[in-house]
Amino acid sequence: MNEHRTTLVLAAGAASLALGVAGMAVDLPVLGTIAGVLGAAVALVAARANAHESTSTEHATTLTKQVGDLETALADQVQARLAAEESIRSLGAQLVEAQHSAARPNPISAVTDQITDTVTGLFSEDYFRIAVDTRIAAARRHLRPVGVVLLEVIEGLRTATPQAAPPVLVSETINDTLREADTACRLLDGRFALVLEDTSENGAIWTVERIRRNLVEAQEGLTLRAGIACYPAHAFGSTELLQRASDALIAARDWNQDRIEVASAES
Repeated sequence: MNEHRTTLVLAAGAASLALGVAGMAVDLPVLGTIAGVLGAAVALVAARANAHESTSTEHATTLTKQVGDLETALADQVQARLAAEESIRSLGAQLVEAQHSAARPNPISAVTDQITDTVTGLFSEDYFRIAVDTRIAAARRHLRPVGVVLLEVIEGLRTATPQAAPPVLVSETINDTLREADTACRLLDGRFALVLEDTSENGAIWTVERIRRNLVEAQEGLTLRAGIACYPAHAFGSTELLQRASDALIAARDWNQDRIEVASAES
């Protein structure tokens, strides 16, 4: 467009010059006047065209700057929104984790507390009852016996102030005596309970006797009393079997000395 306008200006200027020369040649002042007017008109047109072009350029520059500013602002808004969404997701995850932590402060610790005794590290009474059920169910499938023992160890039984023997000492002695397949537990009332895998009545008696001898070697003045019941000799269900073992322990308490009582199959 600039080239086209330049061509027109040059053509008009050339025409004005030609008229001026012709006026001088023929000595006609009117031609000179026309040439002057034509030159002025050309100048005015050129000035307006330049002014319009300058204005258009400035307007285009302003629009370009505004568009750039809008794009920058839009990009900033998008980034801010993405950051806000990420913060919301992170906060939501933290809230969920906090709720889970509040409901279960320490899942591993909670489960451990349920299945172990905090003093001795032996299995708990809840675990003992589950172990008896599980072992009897397995014994039915494989036709093997299971021995259940309830025992207590008294310190100073023949004195005026008998008391329970140190539980850690008893638990360590039991652990040193039992096989890996056997299970040792400590009940809530302080008694100890054993589940003896594939063990009949005679095997259970021998196991308890070994525990008693090891306790005597570890500390003097200790008295062990135990009640034994075996599946299937004395009962076919876990509840009945535990009752038979408890009854046998009560019978052992009638003796003011070491005593191992075996349950009776009679109800």
